[in-house]
Amino acid sequence: MNLTPKEIVEYLDKYVISQKDAKKTIALALRTRYRRMQLSSELQDEIMPKNILMIGSTGVGKTEISRRLAKMMKVPFIKVEASKYTEVGFVGRDVESMVRDLVVNSISIVKAEQEENNQEKIENYVINKIVEKLLPPLPESASESKKDDYQRLLSAMEDKVISGEMDERTIEIEFDKVNIEFNDTNLPPEMAKVQESFSKIFETMSKDEKKKEVTVKDAKSLLKVEAASKLLDMTAINAEALRRAEDGGIIFLDEIDKIAISAKSQGRNDPSKEGVQRDLLPIVEGSSVTTKYGVINTDHILFIAAGAFHLTKPSDLIPELQGRFPLRVELESLTEETLYMILTQTENSLLKQYEALLGVEGMTLVFEDEAIRSIAKLSHRANELTEDIGARRLHTVLEKVLEEISFDADEHSGEEFRITAKLVHDKLDMVVEDDDLSRYIL
Repeated sequence: MNLTPKEIVEYLDKYVISQKDAKKTIALALRTRYRRMQLSSELQDEIMPKNILMIGSTGVGKTEISRRLAKMMKVPFIKVEASKYTEVGFVGRDVESMVRDLVVNSISIVKAEQEENNQEKIENYVINKIVEKLLPPLPESASESKKDDYQRLLSAMEDKVISGEMDERTIEIEFDKVNIEFNDTNLPPEMAKVQESFSKIFETMSKDEKKKEVTVKDAKSLLKVEAASKLLDMTAINAEALRRAEDGGIIFLDEIDKIAISAKSQGRNDPSKEGVQRDLLPIVEGSSVTTKYGVINTDHILFIAAGAFHLTKPSDLIPELQGRFPLRVELESLTEETLYMILTQTENSLLKQYEALLGVEGMTLVFEDEAIRSIAKLSHRANELTEDIGARRLHTVLEKVLEEISFDADEHSGEEFRITAKLVHDKLDMVVEDDDLSRYIL
């Protein structure tokens, strides 16, 4: 998408409050990728992405910024935790599996686009299959008048199926042979090929079509899968997905501080620390990774690493890895005012979510402004007294305030319930000020 850095920041402002520096840094990194794609192929190869290291406490918006960007730009994106990987030679996930995960995500994006582009063809395939079951074809020996009548019936039946009139009718449909797909991205390519062989054996063993009685409504959903597999060119989809993952993929590497080794620590106490850093290095620097869909080069994948760095510092990472994250941005801790703005100014904020959820029960939930300010104030206070978990504190605080109301919501259908500052303080004051209670309840 051709968006300027200002437009990207403006979009992020709807979902993430404050953190201007982080938004600007990431917006520039994405705009640079767009600029690169407008250059000659020779120059494109020379321009490497500027990987980003985000430093900040949990709950301040690190993941949300990256996730929202990927959604907006419709680029392949995955979020992984650095702490779940182990170095080669130990049992566990190897770092290359993150690249294979990215390719799988890219394929799902491209496939969804192709399904949308071919929606009319897919729908026609589904309707024709269902109409065939509801209205068996005429024999070839039928007279011309009967064929004309049949065409009119066929057209009327198609309209009924499309409008949903026939949704409750039961029909028997045949499914093609079972397609068992193995998609364990943690397996090395050699093992993946063995799994593919098993998949083909299972397909051969299940050549017979499978028959099933379903309603027309269910048949529409089931036949869409069959239609997509027959009408879409998966070879072209896989090739395009690999290209997109190479040129536009984003890997968000969370908890990178957990694999840093503090200078104060005595020796290595975990094989998934320095060894993982060494294994990450070639992936971030640029290397070729073999996947079941083809070879992908990681030179132009954008890596965004994030960590709280409470017990360690970015300088505790091995120097080579530090050098691969040239852009550093520190995210601010959330203030009371920021928490208030998160509740009132973000799209689909927590307050809107709770209002919608209780609206299902026919109950109208109204948050008074003073109550919202009290929630923000007590959340901030709880963060100061115990561990600072940022905006995530709002989830626990709101759940505590609304627990009883939510439990009895079905008894108050059609009623309006106002959340006042008094109610908030009655529910939370004692819990927030009691250190022990705060640790276990909030």
